[in-house]
Amino acid sequence: MIGVIGDKELFSGDEIKKCYTLEELAGSALRCRRCGLRKGCRGVVFGKGNPQAGLMFIGEGPGAEEDKQGLPFVGAAGQLLDKIIAAAGYSPSDVYIANIVKCRPPGNRAPGREEADACRPWLIRQIELINPAVIVLLGSVALQHMVDPNGRITKMRGQWIEKEGIEWMSTYHPAALLRDETKKRPVWEDIKKVRDRYNEIVKSI
Repeated sequence: MIGVIGDKELFSGDEIKKCYTLEELAGSALRCRRCGLRKGCRGVVFGKGNPQAGLMFIGEGPGAEEDKQGLPFVGAAGQLLDKIIAAAGYSPSDVYIANIVKCRPPGNRAPGREEADACRPWLIRQIELINPAVIVLLGSVALQHMVDPNGRITKMRGQWIEKEGIEWMSTYHPAALLRDETKKRPVWEDIKKVRDRYNEIVKSI
């Protein structure tokens, strides 16, 4: 049930759990006002890709171009992610891509803890509905919010973590590669591990 206090809509876990499709969940997210991000952006950037994908990527939050188009990872970092996914042998229709928060933080800054926590119920339900076998966390914000609040991407990237029946791996965010090309090789090594493990899982099904 949704309760309204002032201009804020507070969504209960039951309300979100009653969303049985990504379309219903996206509609619920459009009405959310749990944090202040919605006031400063054009709209909600929910996700894109195959709703039954076995491989999911999670970044930190939409940037200016993503906010404009309403889709995650469509700017320069997104184009690089597309190339990485293609190099691993997958097409955009093979994966699903989302973010920790679904509204653009001002100035493209990283989302804060309270903002990420406010958006978390939608992301968790998103994961439940997609039910991926493997999730790749892109950057420290995704790592810290989904796996370890104190996790350091430099130490934890490339390592497998099993959680609730899903295998998770973190690697550098594509935006970091645009700033520092020396990170491209480590990311490719991580993605090869993801490819090999995911292909193993698919074959075993």
